[in-house]
Order: sequence, then C-alpha cells, then structure tokens
Amino acid sequence: MGMTMSQKILARAAGLPKVEAGQLIEANLNLVLGNDITSPVAIKEMSKMKVEGVFDKDKIAIVPDHFVPNKDIKSAEHCKCVREFAIKNDITNYFEVGEMGIEHALLPERGLTVPGDVIIGADSHTCTYGALGAFSTGVGSTDMAAGMATGKAWFKVPSAIRFNIVGKPSEWVSGKDVILHIIGMIGVDGALYKSMEFTGEGIKNLTMDDRFTIANMAIEAGGKNGIFPVDDIAISYLKEHTNKEYTVFEADADAEYDEEYTIDLSTLRPTVAFPHLPENTHTIDEINEMDDINIDQVVIGSCTNGRIDDMRIAAKILKGRHIKKGLRLIIIPATQKIYLQAMEEGLIKTFIEAGAVVSTPTCGPCLGGYMGILAEGERCVSTTNRNFVGRMGHVNSEIYLASPAVAAASAVTGKISDPFSLR
Repeated sequence: MGMTMSQKILARAAGLPKVEAGQLIEANLNLVLGNDITSPVAIKEMSKMKVEGVFDKDKIAIVPDHFVPNKDIKSAEHCKCVREFAIKNDITNYFEVGEMGIEHALLPERGLTVPGDVIIGADSHTCTYGALGAFSTGVGSTDMAAGMATGKAWFKVPSAIRFNIVGKPSEWVSGKDVILHIIGMIGVDGALYKSMEFTGEGIKNLTMDDRFTIANMAIEAGGKNGIFPVDDIAISYLKEHTNKEYTVFEADADAEYDEEYTIDLSTLRPTVAFPHLPENTHTIDEINEMDDINIDQVVIGSCTNGRIDDMRIAAKILKGRHIKKGLRLIIIPATQKIYLQAMEEGLIKTFIEAGAVVSTPTCGPCLGGYMGILAEGERCVSTTNRNFVGRMGHVNSEIYLASPAVAAASAVTGKISDPFSLR
C-alpha cells in the first residue's frame, strides 16, 4: 500500500523509507513557531532542560501577535520575555511590532513555509501551511520547547481523509464557505487526528488565500493537518515569496484513505456557522427563510480571513455604502504588508468611509483578547475560526462564523445577510 502526501513528508523527516498510519516516529523539524501567549511557557520549560541555546536560530520563528501592541501589563511582560529570549538566542525570525503580523499569514508571506517541510507551532492553526504542501501542525508549549532545543518532535503518523474538489465556485463563494461546508458535513471530530488531504481538478479554481483558509480550519474538524498538492498556483506564490529550496511530494496512486468525499464547488452557497460550534452550519438560503438575526458587531480579519483577497472582497461590498447605525465593524489586515497594500489600493479609505475602524495586525478579538470584546447578549458575525461559548467575550454572547462577503453584507444591513441581496 502506498503513502499519502503527509506520510511521505513524515517518512523523509524521520529518515525512513516508509511509514504507516499509527506508527510512532521521531522527525526532524524545518521550523518551530511560537507567539506571545505560547512562547513564554515554552521558554520557561526550555530553561529547565540541560541545553545550551536553540538547535538552529534560523529555524525558529517567534511572532508576537495575540495581544500586541501590548494591551495590559501582563501582555507586556509576556512580550518582554519573548523579546529577551529572541535577543539572547539571536533568533533570525523574530518579528517585533512594526514588522509583524498574524503569524499564519506572516510566515508564508516571508517565505518561511515551503513544500515538504515539517513544521510545528504552539498554536492550533499552524496547520495553515499545508496550503503550500507542508506537513504543519499545532503542538503544546512543552513540545515547542523540546523542538526549539532539539530540532525534533515525536508524531503518531496520521491516517487520512481525501477530499476530491471539483467544479468552480460561484460569485461570493470562497474558501471559508468550502471549509465550513466540510465541517458542517463531517463534524468537529470528523477528521480527528487525521490528515485532511485535498485533491482534484477543482483546486485550480481556489486561490492561495482560499487554500490558506481551508487548511487553517482543518483543526476545527479535529484534523491533525490539512494539505494541498503543489500546483502551478502554489509554485507561482512560492516564486514570489521565497528563495528556499523545497521538495514536492505527491500521494501514491494506491495510498489508503479512511474516507473519501467529493466536494462540488459549483453547488456551494455562502455558509454560516451558528453558535456554538463550527459544525452548526446553515447556508445563506436557509438563513433567508429564518427570522432576521440582528447583530451588534462584525469582525473581518484573523489568521483565517485577514489576507488581501479578504480585504478586497469586503471593500467591494462596502464601497459606496455605510454600515448600519449602531453597529461596530472592525477590520484587521493580517500583516503590515497587507495593511499597506490595502491602503495603496484605497481599501482602507473605503472601510473608513463606510464607518469601520481599521486595526493594526492582531489576533485580538478572535480569542477574546481585545479590539472587539462582546458584552452579554451581543451577537457578532466574524471571519475568525472558532465560535465556542465565551470565545469572543461574555459567555452569553454569540459568534456567527462567515466569509468576508457575508460579514461585510451583514455589517451594511445589521443582520446576517446574503451578499447577493445588495446588488
């Protein structure tokens, strides 16, 4: 029996000719990632180890992005801890405020994630980099510490689910709708500790930003990782962003999958995940048949949907319109480069004229940190990735996960809305 993409990458990293699902291996790491929340814990654990410095200062990335610019004394202390560690160990890829961004948008933008790499990060959405054909997955801070010290990590080789992508999406249907559809179909534990491998002729109709979004939310289906083949679109992205050498792996024709699904993009509709789980999905057509769901806040940003395509989609809907009186619209470009590009394209002007506020790059509201905390009873449409109880503030608030198109349309009307209705 052949191997999947993920299994081939792990086999090479472990120095083995072949691996099988369920096998325990020790793999060499190409990149270890941490942020301002998870890194201090890892740094503390690393100090307990009898090691001198890090295994490779060029293969560690530390990105303060959750509570920056510092929101309070505690977050300032966390960032100070990370900063001092990075300076002491001469970490090449430490990104201070001003050059930073949301980690899972920043690292591909800086060319640090490439096909064939094995990447761990002390953040669950590290699976984002599978969009570029890497095996990337989230780990705990202790595993991050061990990775920084040794350059190695233990894995149980995952089995896989294959998603055969066909067709072409209609207007206003994006990668967010694709992954919400999949999670709604298989559930939040439907891919538990499995590799979600995306194949098929329809992939050519998904932009890199779509793919980053889909891979990013593999964890919301319980996946160990999500991964895409490296096609011409991915290679073009890599040529623009990196000079690193990389290896492209393809699944064997006889690779074994636990399940296989076909996703026809042409049949998908804008999709929204209702509280309090990403699997609680409804299409916009179903929502149109419901009573109005009035909202108090809209957030467009995060490691899931803060990229330039997301900014452009939101601006296209908001152009010449104004948000509903009394509603808050918070827009967060994911990196400084994206922020600058949005400014140069006039998107920021469009947002402000529409009544939005635009933030420096931060994860802030996604995890209930700051820049958009919800009060009791408030509802928010958000392009983030989780809508758990209390995720964005008060335990009696509600989060509706949606694409930038649905989010922007909802900001205009003050209720969850079909972007087609604004024509």
